Amino acid sequence: MGYKNGAKTKRKYVCEICEKLFFRSDHLKQHMVIHTGEKPYSCETCGKCFSQKGNMDLHIKRFHVGEKPYVCETCGMPFPRYYEKKMHMLIHTGKKPYGCKICGKRFSRSGNLNQHLTIHTGEKPYSCETCGKCFSQKSTVRLHIKRSHVGEKPYLCGTCDKSFATCREKKMHMRIHTGEKPYACHLCEKRFAYSGNAKQHLQIHTGEKPYSCETCGKYFRDKSTMKQHIKRAHTGEKSHICITCGKCFITSHEKQVHMRIHTGVKPYACDICERCFAKSSNLRQHLRIHTGEKPYSCETCGKCFNRKSTVKMHMKRSHIGEKPYSCGTCDMCFTTFVERKMHIQTHTGEKPYTCNICEKRFSQPRNLKLHLQIHTGEKPYSCEICGKRFSQKCNMKNHIKRSHIGKKSYVCGTCEKTFITSYERNLHMRTHTGEKPYACEICERRFSIPGNLKQHLKIHSWKEYDQTQIGENP
Repeated sequence: MGYKNGAKTKRKYVCEICEKLFFRSDHLKQHMVIHTGEKPYSCETCGKCFSQKGNMDLHIKRFHVGEKPYVCETCGMPFPRYYEKKMHMLIHTGKKPYGCKICGKRFSRSGNLNQHLTIHTGEKPYSCETCGKCFSQKSTVRLHIKRSHVGEKPYLCGTCDKSFATCREKKMHMRIHTGEKPYACHLCEKRFAYSGNAKQHLQIHTGEKPYSCETCGKYFRDKSTMKQHIKRAHTGEKSHICITCGKCFITSHEKQVHMRIHTGVKPYACDICERCFAKSSNLRQHLRIHTGEKPYSCETCGKCFNRKSTVKMHMKRSHIGEKPYSCGTCDMCFTTFVERKMHIQTHTGEKPYTCNICEKRFSQPRNLKLHLQIHTGEKPYSCEICGKRFSQKCNMKNHIKRSHIGKKSYVCGTCEKTFITSYERNLHMRTHTGEKPYACEICERRFSIPGNLKQHLKIHSWKEYDQTQIGENP
């Protein structure tokens, strides 16, 4: 143990191993257990060991006694220690007394500032003894060991029986069932279940993007999105494999969400119509059907949409006209890669999506969902004028235009004929271009409209039937 030179220096005690400075000798002693690994304090109930007596006392209060005498006056949340309540109060007051000297970013806790500083220093002092992977936080090492090497998940959700590696993960998961959202944006008052989501949301208001890709210089709001970008755009690495179908994914989260296709698990339920979803994002999008919320608007024409991706698609289709994806079979061009992929299935005849009730097959998941409504009889969209119900939102809109408004806003550029929908106009345009993208696989006759191809296929099925009848009755 040494002393820092200089009579006026406040921090006198220095760690001989890592040279960290401390103002008090007892703080240095507490710090030394990081290097020695010593844990002299053990819980009498469960035998768990701790490096500090305060941590052991807190463990007993949290897990065995359940005592939480300190209650937040604002939201009523209880805490086992006054210090924890004090830290929690900063969520409501918005006070951030700790500032980063490098980038000026401010934090409500000194521990969060210390974690943030590792972004600038690149310091990762904690390493996994099994695989050698390094981390900036000790808690992250422990979590990594539990997840990757031990596989231990002792914390069980009492509602859905899902298990977790840490108590905190279970606590966070429980908010799916309780609907608790303790974190609020002080600018727009939107609430969140997780502090990380609240922080990311704030960056929408501030425009802050602190993480940049070293390869192309693109900036991101959070580190995880930057890492995903590097894997997707530069390395192409897909290290997470589905054990059921062998499909590979960039992140473990993507794999876990994909697994729900095989398990059928849909943990996110709509409180209004009780419809369940495999993804939380799908539930959020679905809720906009009930609320009518359209938070995304086109900067060019002001038209509003309920999804950000739909705005981007609208911009490409209506204002830019960009169609960079072309079909190698018929040279037809598309705005997005997904649209081209869906179109190619008209040539290949691939139909990977099957109805589990009647086993009818479909080329697109959207068509399967629409088909399922035949079995369920579900018609979630109703006309506000006459009350007529529809299974699809687009059918409801077309009904309003045809029956109540009579508006025909889509004009053919060749003959100036007007149409209610852009789809009807696009089909009509094929009378001028001669385009026939739908081909019969039996006689190779081509059609401009998919409905005409379906009608034509019945000719072959009836011919087959006639031949069978002739064979049976000579």
